[in-house]
Amino acid sequence: MNTSPVDVFDKYTDAETLSKIVDYSTVGEMWAHSVATYPNNVAIDGAQRATFAQLDQMTAHFRTVLVQNGVQQGDRVGILMPNCLDFVKAFLAVTTLGAVAVLLPAHLDEATIFGCSMKFGLKALVYFEAFAPKLGLLANRNPACKQIAGTQSADVPTPCTQLEGTHPAAVLFTGGTTGRSKGALLSHQALMRGTKNGCYGIKDVFEQRYVLVLPLTHVFGLVRNLLTCLYTGSTLYLCQNNKDLFRDVAIFKPSIMILVPALAEMALNLSKQFGRNMWGDSMKTIICGAATVAPYLVKEYASFGITLLPGYGMTETANLVSGNAEASTNPESVGFVYPGMEWRVVDGELWLKGPNMMDGYVGDEEENKLSYCDGWFKTGDLVRFDDKGFLYITGRKKEVIVLPTGENVSPAEVENHFYAIDEVQDCLVYEQIYDDGTWSLVLEVLPRPAVVAKYPQEQVEAILKQKIAEVNAKLPSFEKINKVIVRTTDFVRSPSMKIVRGQNKQ
Repeated sequence: MNTSPVDVFDKYTDAETLSKIVDYSTVGEMWAHSVATYPNNVAIDGAQRATFAQLDQMTAHFRTVLVQNGVQQGDRVGILMPNCLDFVKAFLAVTTLGAVAVLLPAHLDEATIFGCSMKFGLKALVYFEAFAPKLGLLANRNPACKQIAGTQSADVPTPCTQLEGTHPAAVLFTGGTTGRSKGALLSHQALMRGTKNGCYGIKDVFEQRYVLVLPLTHVFGLVRNLLTCLYTGSTLYLCQNNKDLFRDVAIFKPSIMILVPALAEMALNLSKQFGRNMWGDSMKTIICGAATVAPYLVKEYASFGITLLPGYGMTETANLVSGNAEASTNPESVGFVYPGMEWRVVDGELWLKGPNMMDGYVGDEEENKLSYCDGWFKTGDLVRFDDKGFLYITGRKKEVIVLPTGENVSPAEVENHFYAIDEVQDCLVYEQIYDDGTWSLVLEVLPRPAVVAKYPQEQVEAILKQKIAEVNAKLPSFEKINKVIVRTTDFVRSPSMKIVRGQNKQ
């Protein structure tokens, strides 16, 4: 068993900031402190605006709406809404009442919404009014699930319920990029530890300005965007349309952004086109994760005076497991494991324990049996630590390719070698077996437009393949690539912008 020193991140900030990074047992405890400390700070901005005090009042009155609809402590309440002020209000109201918020992605269809109501035993569903046409099947086949429009309010407030940290708070869907999606049950203490972890490794984290582009139903958006903002008295600007993201950035001038690598890449290309001014003078830090972060991004953002920090986490860990506050010197790493997290490496796989761990997958006992061993959660991620304690993700256990030679190959570990090439924006490795029984390792690459633009167009593929060959020559024989495909279109991606393996072979 291993744990990080409690002061592993202390050197990256000042004593005053560190003194504010404290433990809260529940969402309600954290929220009460933030409202008392930052009542006049704007909490949510965008199409609608609310200060911490105003949002607190909205939340208290919506708790009454829930009670009037029969919602009690321990009940599960679905939230089917896009990123908006009413989503934030509903999430705070449900969790501080002591009910469990089941966060349903906005893209779900009518049948899946009904299925979720049954699987998770929803007492009620808070919905965005434009989604009402998708609720007919729910109304017909599960009328016991009360439907509550997110815009509703009540004349009188209802106070928070006093809870323990172990009380369940939310169910979030796992990404499901390599298997079926599952609902991870997170307690209040798990959400709060993940939120606290989001404050480490950054010099200025309190009373900052964020622009939200990730969905609040995704753990990265919920924990590192919303809850960390509320914890730190910061303002969260809700981008209503991803197409307007950079217009919103120019108007709102954030100081911190939370991005997946694909969005960070897009923003970098625009930065090269329009210059540093597109971010505004306040922009200092980008937190990047949910997929492989190419070292190129760290280097290029530094040239604009912006610090890009990679990290690692999962839905099952309330998002944050590790963060890299030294990305400039160790850009391939996802950093140090956060304090309070216990870990061990078993046959190359990372196993975890800690207060930020989920309570299990809801309604999936067989999956729970497969995912735990003696109380340890088996992440499925293959990792290594260096002698300084930096963590490196080398692949996924389920994605390991067993070659006809008997050798095991981790696609992600091989891909990481090629991500070091500046001309490679994204890549994918897989095994291809031919009719005659022969096989090859295939590498598909998506060129990085901002870099390959300096070459004559007709030479791009040849130059890229030459650089790939130089890297390939240094790999062990069983990891060598036999075939290279240079893509002209993007990969198929999940809603969180991860490349979806198994759906991208050309």
